[in-house]
Amino acid sequence: MTAKRILIADDHPLFHEALKGVVGEIFPDDCQYLCTVNVSETLRALDQRDFDLILLDLNLPGAEGFSCLVSVRKRQPSVPVVIVSSTDDVMIVRESFSYGAMGYLPKSSSQQVMENAIRLVISGSIYIPTEALGSFGGLAVGAQETGGSRAPRALKDNGGMAALTPRQLAVLALLAEGKANKIIAYELGISEITVKAHVSAILRKLGVSNRLQAVLVCRDMAGKS
Repeated sequence: MTAKRILIADDHPLFHEALKGVVGEIFPDDCQYLCTVNVSETLRALDQRDFDLILLDLNLPGAEGFSCLVSVRKRQPSVPVVIVSSTDDVMIVRESFSYGAMGYLPKSSSQQVMENAIRLVISGSIYIPTEALGSFGGLAVGAQETGGSRAPRALKDNGGMAALTPRQLAVLALLAEGKANKIIAYELGISEITVKAHVSAILRKLGVSNRLQAVLVCRDMAGKS
């Protein structure tokens, strides 16, 4: 098995070790780490090799706003990026996703939360910290009603969701919670293949190309309702 290549971009060496410990619980004895401490080192590393996961501090020396995140996404657009930041401002969290982040972890998060978040991102889902969920258009974040037959009211009542079936709305709501296909299948009592078919239909009907865009579009629509 090929070792996972992990880039940790943070200007605090102690946090390099902390993140190695988190990732090491997910991929024990199967990781190659490269740690950088500023923007120029980070971008140079991305130009020299490919990575499987990028853990990025927004406030690296040399960064202005989201400039480093934008540059990272341009260099390796298919690699999942998780922001790990001391900032937990909900607007910054939201903007991070609009610039292509797949996860956002406040540095105050527990190790277990970090592990769960990184697992979700690696599986192709997104992770949004609980305290920021309410800023994404008011989309309901609780579990579906018994049996998973009804979608959250914020989605169901919105005219922009008219093209989606009730089951697709239920799948979309669980996508918004960052849940992987296997978990969605379990919670809705359907097969994983059926979940994938629903996701494909959702992307097509919303005119987007990936799960993150679908979630963001729906949260914007819900916010306008």
